[in-house]
Amino acid sequence: MSESTVFIIDDDQEVREALQLLMESVGLGVQLFESANDYLEQFDPSRPGCIVLDVRMPGMSGLELQAKLLREPLCPPVIIITGHGDVPMAVRAVQAGAIDFIEKPFNDQSLLDSVHRALEHDSRQRGEASHIAEIRGRLERLTPREREVMDLVVQGLRNKLIASELSVSQSTVEAHRAKVMEKMEARSLSDLMRMMLTIESS
Repeated sequence: MSESTVFIIDDDQEVREALQLLMESVGLGVQLFESANDYLEQFDPSRPGCIVLDVRMPGMSGLELQAKLLREPLCPPVIIITGHGDVPMAVRAVQAGAIDFIEKPFNDQSLLDSVHRALEHDSRQRGEASHIAEIRGRLERLTPREREVMDLVVQGLRNKLIASELSVSQSTVEAHRAKVMEKMEARSLSDLMRMMLTIESS
């Protein structure tokens, strides 16, 4: 998480600067934005981190920004900071996937704890996304016939039944199956099945 950035989006300069000092006091990288649009203009899904986001801002609200980001394949997790009257909106934001909401004036330690949870969540989701991309890359190395064999293998069919299904010899199936295991870098049938379940659930 050493390369992670805490993206602080709040139209109140004093709040932004206070949050910046708090994050930097524990060694976290920070980038400040005074509006949701400012953040979107530089949004880069490849940058790890989390967002500390005010609910009420001129122009695009925090909830509108969150909704836009949820349509992205990968985006930083969100922590909502809110005034007392905004709590019902903040609750909706959490229901939509925000990590937490913190009421103003915020408790420094509570916010830092939430930020660290968000950064850990971001690290996990990026690790999962990288793993899925790696599996997809391996799948692309398979020939159409190898993919057919693999699909039947993960359904639990034995080589003899696969040979009958594809109208090829059993030795041909065995050769394709060995290639599938090699290209997919699968150590066992259960390993291969886990990869396919990971892809299906992504």
